[in-house]
Amino acid sequence: MKDGVRLAVTLYMPDGAKPGERFPGLLEYLPYRKDDATAARDYPIHSYFARRGYVTARVDIRGFGASEGVPTDREYSEQEQIDGEQVISWLAHQPWSNGSVGMFGISWGGFNSLQMAMRHPPELKAILAVDATAELFHDDVHYIDGMAHIDEFELNMDMAPGMTGAPDYTLDERILGPRFDAPPWSLLYLKHQHDNSFWRSQVRPYSEIKIPCFLIGGLLDGYRDSIPDMLELTKAPVKAIIGPWNHTFPHDAVPGPQIEWRDQAVRWWDYWLKGRDTGVLPDAKLTIYMQHWHPPDPKLTNVPGEWLQEDGWPPREAHETILFPQRDHSLAEAQPASAVHQLKYIPSIGVESGFWWGELLSDPRPVDAFSLVYDSAPLTEDLAILGRPQVLLQASATAPLADWFARLSDVAPDGTVTQITGAGLNAAQRDSTSAPRDLEPGKMYPLTIKMHLTAWTFPKGHRIRLAISNALWPMVLPTPYSMTTSLQLGGKEGSRLALPVVPVRGKMATAFSPPQPSEERPDIKSENFPWPGEWTIERDEANGKTTVHWSGKAAEQYPWEKKLTTKT
Repeated sequence: MKDGVRLAVTLYMPDGAKPGERFPGLLEYLPYRKDDATAARDYPIHSYFARRGYVTARVDIRGFGASEGVPTDREYSEQEQIDGEQVISWLAHQPWSNGSVGMFGISWGGFNSLQMAMRHPPELKAILAVDATAELFHDDVHYIDGMAHIDEFELNMDMAPGMTGAPDYTLDERILGPRFDAPPWSLLYLKHQHDNSFWRSQVRPYSEIKIPCFLIGGLLDGYRDSIPDMLELTKAPVKAIIGPWNHTFPHDAVPGPQIEWRDQAVRWWDYWLKGRDTGVLPDAKLTIYMQHWHPPDPKLTNVPGEWLQEDGWPPREAHETILFPQRDHSLAEAQPASAVHQLKYIPSIGVESGFWWGELLSDPRPVDAFSLVYDSAPLTEDLAILGRPQVLLQASATAPLADWFARLSDVAPDGTVTQITGAGLNAAQRDSTSAPRDLEPGKMYPLTIKMHLTAWTFPKGHRIRLAISNALWPMVLPTPYSMTTSLQLGGKEGSRLALPVVPVRGKMATAFSPPQPSEERPDIKSENFPWPGEWTIERDEANGKTTVHWSGKAAEQYPWEKKLTTKT
């Protein structure tokens, strides 16, 4: 770098290059230790692109893994982005380069791909971002829906700089000292509980992106809302795939169906980085998986459903259907008579609804038991929704601070409940996430909650359930006050649920190929992945105490050692 710090890079080069042949570069830029932590994952992806005429670069961020320097003061720092611009320029000016660079990655690598596109380095021609967003306060893992969240990822990133680069793992104080002295990021984030310049300075509006973007997301991933936002706001070409996946690449996703995405990436890169007409421009802008009902099952292998295609966002033929909570706790299109339903705040409820707005869940009825629940009559025909359901609550609390959560579920004829989506709101942020204001106890406020993106078909005979609560722990840290909350029904602006209904279209031709066999590194073996792991719950009803025990296990075997990681 310009300041003399050296970043570590692994280059994956095409075999059999002809004299004078030039290749585009593809950058993946992460803090996740390329020489051990992600080595087994990296090889099948980078080797796939290298064998198809690309030089790919897997770079450790400054202060992580094998890269030199002091760890950055936060994720997505200005230093990280300045270094990224220099790496992109370096790739474009190598003797093997044709001058064009693409950037790709999942999660962090998708986040900084979007961020680099917003900075407009001239050599960066296109990106591919998987499971990523630019909404760092509202959508990222630190403040889910703008409310504080802490999990094992936070602790992992606090400790990650303390391990030096593989395979030497040097104990040289000059390298190790600055890493151990780096302040924990999680404490920094807890000091920034308002949506302000701390979260906004690292990103620009989606509308300022000027290069083509290929987006891949999952309906069980917490960052999925960025895709419809970008389809609406980004003026540059956007292509998107959203499957029924959690936070993973589609070729090894659980649950599936798994698909081959790398061939679609090559079509994308060939067009924008090599100038080949691969037919990507006529592709549908969005291909999304319409989920069909399945029982609640955290170990479900494949989600039933079919692929749909849309030429933009919002979906064609979409219309809004309004359902009103009723006095008898039903859910219907008729406006109800005026009524008030009250709910005692239980801060420990929520684990059955997940650790973020995604993942496969068990039956959420233990959460529903401490929620205000409203069920529709059995449906007389299948009903499909595609988009972000929205709830308007007329609500009050007896305390100055309260959170509200709205969850949408499918109730089968036997009473089994499958949670589909939901979202939450810190009511202090009702008017502004940057300047929150206390509630006036007892005063009714209109609270709008926009649920996270979903695609779901309710079968005939099933019921639609709306559940309202004031806690969803441990996804969100609970508020500190004992209280009772009230929900106002009826009236012109009464509480309601708006569903983004689309026609039931039936199956289309399979949109994607199954995953191709991947090249693996024979010297590294990797088993399992800590997330989502397993959990058990203990409730001490006499003392009002709830404990969740979570654990995840992974094992990696390297040429120099075997490493077993258990996170609890």
